[in-house]
Amino acid sequence: MPIKRRARVADTMGNSPSSLEKEIGQEFPPNEHFFGLVNFGNTCYCNSVLQALYFCRPFREKVISYKPPSKRKENLLTCLADLFNNISSQKKRTGVLAPKKFVARLRKENEVFDNYMQQDAHEFLNFLLNTVADLLQSEKQKAGERERDRLGSTNSVSSKSSANSEYSTASSAHNQPKPPPERTWIHDIFEGTLTNETKCLCCETISSKDESFLDLSVDIEQNTSIIYCLKNFSCTETLCTEHKYFCEVCGSKQEAEKRMMVKKLPQILALHLKRFKYVEQQQRYTKLSYRVAFPLQLRLFNTAKEAQDHDQLYDLVAVVVHCGSGPNRGHYITLVRSSGFWLLFDDDIVDKIEARSLEEFFGLTTDLQKNQAECGYILFYETRS
Repeated sequence: MPIKRRARVADTMGNSPSSLEKEIGQEFPPNEHFFGLVNFGNTCYCNSVLQALYFCRPFREKVISYKPPSKRKENLLTCLADLFNNISSQKKRTGVLAPKKFVARLRKENEVFDNYMQQDAHEFLNFLLNTVADLLQSEKQKAGERERDRLGSTNSVSSKSSANSEYSTASSAHNQPKPPPERTWIHDIFEGTLTNETKCLCCETISSKDESFLDLSVDIEQNTSIIYCLKNFSCTETLCTEHKYFCEVCGSKQEAEKRMMVKKLPQILALHLKRFKYVEQQQRYTKLSYRVAFPLQLRLFNTAKEAQDHDQLYDLVAVVVHCGSGPNRGHYITLVRSSGFWLLFDDDIVDKIEARSLEEFFGLTTDLQKNQAECGYILFYETRS
């Protein structure tokens, strides 16, 4: 039976506990707040991701403690920090807030989101994390430039020999390659590393190439599990016929085997289930409402040999759920874990649910009820200490 969601009306007068507080009872965690978010017509994709990230505690703590440079200029990160601080500093423990400033800033930052059409929650997650990382890197770069300018002015000399020395140092520095962008707390929390291993079947030489990720997008199949999908993600692929691999050792194209393995595990593993598939005949995307089970605890088995913490255990902390039959229609909700119990956030509605109810969001075994499908779309797993 599908979960029956009922409206939670926030108390506007007095300090009487809300119905949600009464339902949670003594389990209510200290200093925690459960606030729904107002939907501005089409912003459930935004609300669902924001709720999921708020309950990814390492991310929430960094956002709340973020201190912008002295000359504050409004951007997506300052608006996000204002929203998270607003939630965490409420006197009441439950209620509803309107993320008006954040949504307005989002629409200014990216024209893709500046309309009243339904947007993709995964696309928004990618944009948000990358934008915040870029802002933090820009702040670090500007701080470093100011520090170099300060040191340059205090260490300036007037002698000709010193000037010549400085000139040659500056010239050589100018010719050096630009250093890679500095890591930020976005990378510390979400970034992992994949290694693409290719083995030549003639000389058996193995070459590898690393690439970083902030989330993993995995293909899905009917009546499987996320563990199966991850194993399939890293299954060995044979390169042959016109897809042969050029082996530098052999100096020619050879048959080869390649596979993608996880080399570095992130603190928070964000898994995107590829539920939208482009159908050439229909000239549009259709939703794969396949039943894909996701466990409360997860251990990765597709790690490279050189990976550390092979036995790292992850706990499921949030699930962004897509409801409906297609990417441009339907609705998004969020399931989050807080202090041992689960909550369902449906814009301004918040309900406590049982952990066993998560199975209702695995997907469908058939397509008979495809239009009503409520399927896990983005999974957030956090490392267990």
